[in-house]
Amino acid sequence: MGTVLLLLTVAILLLLVGVPVYLIYLYNNLVRKRQLVKEAWSGVEVQLKRRADLIPSLVEVVKGYAKHEKEIFEKIAEARAKSLGVGSIAERGRAEGELTRALKSIIALAEKYPDLKANKNFLELQKALTDVEDELQLARRYYNATVREYNTAIQMFPAVLIARSMGFTPEEYFDLDVEAFRSGEDAVQQRRRPKIEF
Repeated sequence: MGTVLLLLTVAILLLLVGVPVYLIYLYNNLVRKRQLVKEAWSGVEVQLKRRADLIPSLVEVVKGYAKHEKEIFEKIAEARAKSLGVGSIAERGRAEGELTRALKSIIALAEKYPDLKANKNFLELQKALTDVEDELQLARRYYNATVREYNTAIQMFPAVLIARSMGFTPEEYFDLDVEAFRSGEDAVQQRRRPKIEF
């Protein structure tokens, strides 16, 4: 009888100590993952800001060659302002997608104006913009990976039992169509088009 009582006492003590220790570990792990998501989003915002800062210079260079393309310049200015003023991540993704499509139209102007296409400033700005797009894609992938890890962690058992009550809610993914900028056309259409070579 004494051995059973001793085992029962040890089991109860392990539960009383083990469960709180595990809950502390679980909480700290979720906090760490949430912080990684915030850090990753900060990296995305830095790249979006770099891109937004390049746009006025690019527009000024193009304006010198294509003064009568006022509609394109207005569309870019409107898309840039919209992308800087949105709130949620999903809204930001849509606004940045619009900005990417607007940028595509200004890059396409280079085909209409050979002097612009040969302009050193335009070429440097175009390269800088392409570099920023590459960095943005990397930052977006990292952000989405941290969101995936975080969302998975708060939805797995046993964290799912306590995550919401502790303020851990799912984060949104950031979807941005940077391929539209690179290719000069919608990335979805590009994926659908078969490549034919002779």
